[in-house]
Amino acid sequence: MLPFQLTPVYKDYLWGGTKLKTQFHKQTDLQCVAESWELSAHHDGDSVIAGSELAGMTLSEFVKRFPQLVGTRFYGHTEFPVLVKLIDANKNLSVQVHPDDVFAQKEENAQGKTEMWVILDCEPGAFLYFGFEHPVSEEEVRRRISDGTITEILQKVPVEKGDVYFIPAGTVHAIGAGILLAEIQQNSNTTYRVYDFGRLDQDGRPRALHVEKALEVAKREPASLDAPNAGDLGMNAEYRIRRLAKCGYFNSEMLELSGRYIREMDHSTFVFLLCTDGSAKFCCNENEWELSKGENFFIPSDQTGFTLSGDGTFLITTL
Repeated sequence: MLPFQLTPVYKDYLWGGTKLKTQFHKQTDLQCVAESWELSAHHDGDSVIAGSELAGMTLSEFVKRFPQLVGTRFYGHTEFPVLVKLIDANKNLSVQVHPDDVFAQKEENAQGKTEMWVILDCEPGAFLYFGFEHPVSEEEVRRRISDGTITEILQKVPVEKGDVYFIPAGTVHAIGAGILLAEIQQNSNTTYRVYDFGRLDQDGRPRALHVEKALEVAKREPASLDAPNAGDLGMNAEYRIRRLAKCGYFNSEMLELSGRYIREMDHSTFVFLLCTDGSAKFCCNENEWELSKGENFFIPSDQTGFTLSGDGTFLITTL
């Protein structure tokens, strides 16, 4: 089956901004766009196939009807495992934590949420919270949530464009204001919010906190800044490709292109391309398309490979 593009699902959470519309050319009537779910087969937001004979079909339906086109690594599974989104944090996100598979299945009948972030752009001085500065007791965490000082014991990390952060389930974290990033994660929308800076929602009420569940799943210790299995995969005069992270849930790579890149496929996994800057000519199975900043392509696993020719950066996600 030929590659196809996916129409994202847009979310207008109260902390969102306008960069996904102005910089990534996202077409939506929403005034602010906090998140663009580019690759999603989740019931809270299902990407829709565009520009092919399957136009209008959701990704969930595609996975159900054509599981063999997801890849041999998907055999034995029924739920699509990964979700890719763009996030524009115009304001601070809440301090939060996600459960692992065991806890999420027991309490939420859902997958857990291990994720990673790729910083695509940021304002001067932007930072995020990532784990604790030092090991802390449950009693101290509970007290600091109550008195609003939880951020004082979190690891505060300044960010720069190109930084990568791998966030295993159980890591307390928060994206700071002024950060534009790509998130690759398990196919989950389970979040336990522990602190929200005293904000009110659009109805003038504080947003719900989930302190007890958060305390059950949170790792009360510093988080590692090392992403698993990260490293260069290849480089020449025309491109550099590096693995950002590889875990049991997803594999993520970044391609920096200034020429031509050829990739072979072996039917083990689909390939999802997301252009984060620049543009390229995308060729697959003697067909050709243009791929520009903010656009994506899903390449089914029955393809033998593809070629990109141009100048830009491309986030590549596989199983």
